[in-house]
Amino acid sequence: MSITIERKAALIAEHARGAGDTGSAEVQVAILSERISNLTEHFKTHKKDNHSRRGLLKLVSQRRRLLDHLKKSDAGRYQSLIEKLGLRR
Repeated sequence: MSITIERKAALIAEHARGAGDTGSAEVQVAILSERISNLTEHFKTHKKDNHSRRGLLKLVSQRRRLLDHLKKSDAGRYQSLIEKLGLRR
């Protein structure tokens, strides 16, 4: 269910704003989106796993808060990020 170290490093390299950037909103949203998609796949086979479902809801709300912050602070970065990740909003 969790992402591998290599996949996380690839996401950081792809979405980083500069060298050594691991904490910007873009990187955090990309990592959260990967974890959310992994959990969504997990629920296709484990429908009654309600403990992990609660964690999924927390991840979704955390990603939503980060996206709201990014939209408020810099709308251009927000638009490019949601297009790159293929998010609805």
